[in-house]
Amino acid sequence: MPECSPSARPHRPLRLTTTALALAACSAVLSTTVATAAPAGPADGTNWAETAYRGGVDVVAGTDENPETIDGVVFEDKNRNSVQDTNEQGLTGVAVTNGRDVVTTDAQGRYELPAYDNMTVSVTQPRGYQVPVDEDNVAQFFYHHLPQGSPELRFGGIAPTGPLPDEVNFPLAKSSETSSPEQHCLIGADVQTYNQKEVEYARNGVFTDLAERTDYAGCGALFVGDVVGDDLSLFPQTRELTGMLNGPARFLPGNHDLDFDSPEREHNFDTFRSQLGPDYYSYDAGKAHVVALNTIEYPTVVPPRKSSYTYGLGEQQLEWLRNDIAQVPDNQLIVLASHSPLLEFYYSNSHRTKQLQEIYAILEGREVIAVSGHTHMSENLREGDLMAGWKDLVGDEGLPFTHLTVGAVSGHWYSGRVLEEGYPTSIQRDGTPPGVLTLDIKNTEVTERYTVTGGDESEQMALGVNSPTYRDWYAENAGKPRGTAPALEDPLVVSREDLAATTWLTTNFWMGSTGSTVRVAIDGAEPVEAVRTQQLQGETVNVGAEWSDPVAIQEQFVNGGGLADRTMHLWRLELPADLPAGEHTAEVTATDVHGRNYIDTLTFTVTE
Repeated sequence: MPECSPSARPHRPLRLTTTALALAACSAVLSTTVATAAPAGPADGTNWAETAYRGGVDVVAGTDENPETIDGVVFEDKNRNSVQDTNEQGLTGVAVTNGRDVVTTDAQGRYELPAYDNMTVSVTQPRGYQVPVDEDNVAQFFYHHLPQGSPELRFGGIAPTGPLPDEVNFPLAKSSETSSPEQHCLIGADVQTYNQKEVEYARNGVFTDLAERTDYAGCGALFVGDVVGDDLSLFPQTRELTGMLNGPARFLPGNHDLDFDSPEREHNFDTFRSQLGPDYYSYDAGKAHVVALNTIEYPTVVPPRKSSYTYGLGEQQLEWLRNDIAQVPDNQLIVLASHSPLLEFYYSNSHRTKQLQEIYAILEGREVIAVSGHTHMSENLREGDLMAGWKDLVGDEGLPFTHLTVGAVSGHWYSGRVLEEGYPTSIQRDGTPPGVLTLDIKNTEVTERYTVTGGDESEQMALGVNSPTYRDWYAENAGKPRGTAPALEDPLVVSREDLAATTWLTTNFWMGSTGSTVRVAIDGAEPVEAVRTQQLQGETVNVGAEWSDPVAIQEQFVNGGGLADRTMHLWRLELPADLPAGEHTAEVTATDVHGRNYIDTLTFTVTE
C-alpha cells in the first residue's frame, strides 16, 4: 500500500478530495478500475489559442427602412473577418430569435423578425459551425437593442444603442469540433466571486484545471449563473478568467447577478447582458441542442430584498422556449440548462420552478437532460425518482428525465482551509468538493462526469466512519459557528461499545444516483452491498447526524464549509459487532448508473 503523503500526489498535493486527507489519517488509498478520462484534445489536433475563431456580430449602422422589423443574414465567414464578403454565402435553415419569436433563414441566409425595444437578437449556433469568440473566449452571437439605454443603474447596464440598425448579420465559421457526434459539454456553476481575492481562488483552482483540458472545444463551457456575488463590477475580472479556457464560454444569470437597483423587472439583468450576453438563448453542438434559461424572477415583494426572488421563466421566455423547441428535430438531445434547479432533493418541499409543468409539456416525448447550479451541492436525480414534496407536480411516476445539480466552482462560497495551490477546500452542503461537471455526449447518449478541483477522474467518493463517538461529537459542536469546533480525535478508531451501538462505514459517492451500487469487502471477505440512505421512492428528506457524511462534517466543523447533514448520494454499511480488535481494511467498489467502477480503500481500527 503506497504511503499517503504530499509527495505521493504530485499534481495537487494537499487537496481535500480523498478520504485519507479529509480524516487527517493517512490510511485510505484510492485506486480506480474503470473511469472516464478526458480525451486528449480536439479531433483534428489543433490548438485552441492558435485557431480560435475571433470576431463579432456585424451590426450595420443606418436607418432601417422598416422600423417594425429587424433583419440581416447568417453567413459562412470563410476569411474570418466578421463581414460577409462577395464570395461568402448565406446559410439556410439557421434559427434566429428576438427573444420571443424564432425564425429560420431562407435560401440566401436572410432572416426577418419583429422589432421592439429592449430585445436581444441572437443566432442559434448550428451543428458544424461555431460562432466567433472575443479575446476572453466569450461567444459572440447576439445584439442588444435598447435605444435609450438602461435606466440609471449602479453598475451601468446597457449603453444607449440608438435607432434600429440597418442590419444585424451573424458570421459563422465551419467547425469540425461542433460537427462531431462526440461532444464534451462543460458545465460550471456558481463561480460567485465576491471580491478580487475570490477571483484569484477561482483562477488558481477550477480555471487552472480547465486550462489543462482540451476536450471541450466544440460544446464549450457554460457557466450556469451566480457568475459574481452581487458586486457586478467584478464581471470583467471574472470574465477574464475564461480567457484561460480552450473553448468558447457562455453564461447564464443567477440571483447574485442582478441589478438590484433596477426600477423595473425588465432591466434586472441589463449589466449582465451588457457584460456577458443574453440571459436566455440556445446553441447546437453535435446532436445536442443546449437551451440556456434564465430562471430567476425578482423581486417578489415590495420593498424588495435581495432574497425576494423566485424560480420562473416569465411569459415571454416561456413563449420563446416553445418556439425554440419547435425548431428542433425530434432526434436531437436537448440539454436544458438553468441557474436554479427545476426540482431538487435538498429543498424538495419548497423550491421549484413555477412553470414546471408547462416546461415538461413542451419537452414531452423528447430526449432531455436538465442541468443547474444555485444550491452549492451535487444532485444526480434520474427518471422516475420521487420525493414527497414533488408528488403534486410530477405524480407517482416521478421525474420525466434526468435532473443534475452541479457542484459549485466556488464550493461552499470559498470557505475552509486555503491550500498551498491557492484555493480553499470549500466542502459543500452535501459533502461534495468544489469542481465542474462534464456531459460526455455520443450522439444522444449522455454520461455525466464530475471533476473535483485539483483532482482527476478517479476521485469520486469519500469514505468515513459514523460511530456513536462521532455522533456525540457532532451533537456537541453542531450549534457552534462553522470552523470553530475541536477536531474529533481518532476518527478511524472504533471501540467495542461503538460497534455494539451501531457504527456504519459511509460512502459519499458524489455522482451516485438511483441505479448506482456500493459494495464493501472487509478484510478480503465477499463484498456486501451497502444501503443508500435516501431511496427517492416518495419519502421525505432524512436529516441529522446519523444521515450525515462524517468526512465532510469533520472538515466543515473544524475548518469551515457547509453542513453535510443530508444527501441523496450517501451509502452506509453497518459494521459487524463482532469484528475482532485490531486493524481492518474495507475495500469499497462504487458503480455508477453507467456501469463505471471506482475503488477506494479505508483502513480503520477496532479497540476493546
